[in-house]
Amino acid sequence: MTVPLALLGLLDRAPSHGYDLKREYDSFFGRDKPLPPGQVYSTLSRLERDGKVVMTQIDPGDGPDRKRYVITERGAVELHTWLTEPSAPEPHLQTVLFTKVVIALLLDRDAAGYLDGQRAAHMRRMRELTEVRRSGSLVDRLLADHGLFHLEADLRWIDQTAARLGALAEEIRQ
Repeated sequence: MTVPLALLGLLDRAPSHGYDLKREYDSFFGRDKPLPPGQVYSTLSRLERDGKVVMTQIDPGDGPDRKRYVITERGAVELHTWLTEPSAPEPHLQTVLFTKVVIALLLDRDAAGYLDGQRAAHMRRMRELTEVRRSGSLVDRLLADHGLFHLEADLRWIDQTAARLGALAEEIRQ
């Protein structure tokens, strides 16, 4: 789910061609696993079908024509909602958390506020899991431990990222 929203975030900065979106996505989010070109274009097609982006012009290129995409009001509303609402705290959320922080910084949005909201959502989930540890069966307690340990790691990451937001903003805007 983060690829379409990341592309919307990149388009919110400026209209772009699919090739440029792939290059930007890979430089921020796909260092270890670049986004396949086909996924960029299929995602843009779905976003266009759903009224979240529009193609504004076609530029000739050395190869196929280059289509320029622009985010629509509907896409901007979805992006804003995604950036301002905490994600469900769960294991392996780091990719979503990182993507939201980078997109917020790229768009001069409140990344610190997002991290604060995410921290609060994590703390609520940790209280729920702590109650399971107190009253659940051994299996439930072990599963709750697993979730708590992952959430604790996320919280450490959130704190570290919040402390480094200024430096991260400078680095990604270069």
